[in-house]
Amino acid sequence: MRSYSEIAKRIAKIILSPESAIGFVHGVLSVPTDIGYLAYGFIDTDSRYQRETERIRMMTAIRHGILENHNFVKTVEIVLSRFNEAVPEHKQNAIYGKVIASLAGRTITNSLLAGKLASVIAGRSSFLITLRGGLIGNTLLIGGMVERCIYTSERLQQHSPDLYFSLRSKDLDLLYFLVEPALNPFVEALKVKRIQGQPAFEKILDMVERELNER
Repeated sequence: MRSYSEIAKRIAKIILSPESAIGFVHGVLSVPTDIGYLAYGFIDTDSRYQRETERIRMMTAIRHGILENHNFVKTVEIVLSRFNEAVPEHKQNAIYGKVIASLAGRTITNSLLAGKLASVIAGRSSFLITLRGGLIGNTLLIGGMVERCIYTSERLQQHSPDLYFSLRSKDLDLLYFLVEPALNPFVEALKVKRIQGQPAFEKILDMVERELNER
C-alpha cells in the first residue's frame, strides 16, 4: 500500500485535472503485463476451475453488451460514489469547493464532478481497449487480458469487498482492470478506511485538502 501522502497527491491531481487520469491508464496497452498474467494462469492450477467459471461469466457479459461505453462510465461512477459516501459532508465541501467554484460558480454538484471524471477515464479506457483489439488480435494476448481481468477482480474482492460487490451485481468488476490505474488512489483510500478506520481515512482527506489549497 502506498503512503498516505502518495495516495493524497494522486487523488488531488485527478480532482484538479481529470484529464491527468489518462496518464494512469497506459498499462492497458501493456503486452508484457498480459503475457505475465497468462503465464501465471498456466501455473495457477489451484484456481483453474474458478477462473474457467469467471471466463464463462465474462463471455456472457460481453454478449450482453458489457463493453459498451456507458458501462465503463458506470464502473467509474460507482467507485467514486463509494469514495464520496465515506467522505463527511464538511470534508466534501473543503475538498471539492475550490474546483466546483472554478468550474461552474458552485452550481455543479459533487455527482456531476464524479461524472466528469468518469467520462474522461472511461472514454480513454474504452478507446484503448478498442484500439488494442484492432492492433493485436492475438489469441494468446487476449487470453492474457482475460486472466488479468479475473485476477484484478479477485484482488478487488480481497481488498475492497464492499466495492467489489457493488460492481459485481452488474458484472462491472470485469471492467475494473481497465480503469484500475486511474482509480487506484481512491480505492486505496477506502482500503485504509476499512483496515485502519475513519480517523486514518480522514488524515488522507486532510492531506488532499492541503494539496488542493497549495495548487
